[in-house]
This record gives sequence, structure tokens and C-alpha cells, in this order.
Amino acid sequence: MKVKATLIALLLVGAFAGCSTMMSESAPAHAQGGVLVDAKGMTLYTFDKDPANSGKSVCVNQCAKAWPPLAAPADAKAMGDYSVITRSDGSKQWAYKGKPLYTWVKDTKPGDMTGDGFRNVWRVAHP
Repeated sequence: MKVKATLIALLLVGAFAGCSTMMSESAPAHAQGGVLVDAKGMTLYTFDKDPANSGKSVCVNQCAKAWPPLAAPADAKAMGDYSVITRSDGSKQWAYKGKPLYTWVKDTKPGDMTGDGFRNVWRVAHP
């Protein structure tokens, strides 16, 4: 009886360990102070010229140097409101509710939002 109880306990521990591994995949961004930020706490933005749910980003070349895309790993999978788009260069980028996400090179520390409203086409991403 004791051996059976020990085996059951070990199986349960293994099952829960597997669940925690699956759940450890975290979202590519999180809400902080009412805005979306990346893992470093840097503000994320959307670009009005990116058509929602198109799976594309029109911010390329010089634009992408000033507004770096929120990179997704090559094997990234959609989760919740986050999806993955393939950029024109083949790299992957995270999108939130169909809108690609970017950082802004002029934001130098977490909490900066200097790109909000830039040229009236860049917006802070909100959850």
C-alpha cells in the first residue's frame, strides 16, 4: 500500500512538473501602467499604416531601424491576443490583436513613451 501511494505521489509530481513547464511560456509583452511593454520594460508601439490582421508590417528598412520590431523566435506560436507575423526579410515579429509591435530607439529607459503620437501615426500599444 505504501509503495502504491508513493508511486501515485511521484506520478502527480511529474504531471504537475510537466504542466508548469508548459505554462512557463510567457507572453511576449505585458501590461505596465496601462501600456504594453517588452521583457525589458520598454514601451511598445503600433504603426497606423500597418493594416490590422494583414499579417504584414510596412515598417521596413530605415523605418525598422528607428522602430525595431518586437522580434519573435522562428518557432514562436500565437498565444491569446498575440500572433506572429513574417516580415519581408523572413524574420518573425509579434503582433497584438493583429497589429505588429515595435519599440522606439529614442526611448532610452523603461517607462519612456517619447514615440507616442510621432508623426501622428505611431501609438503606444494598450492592452
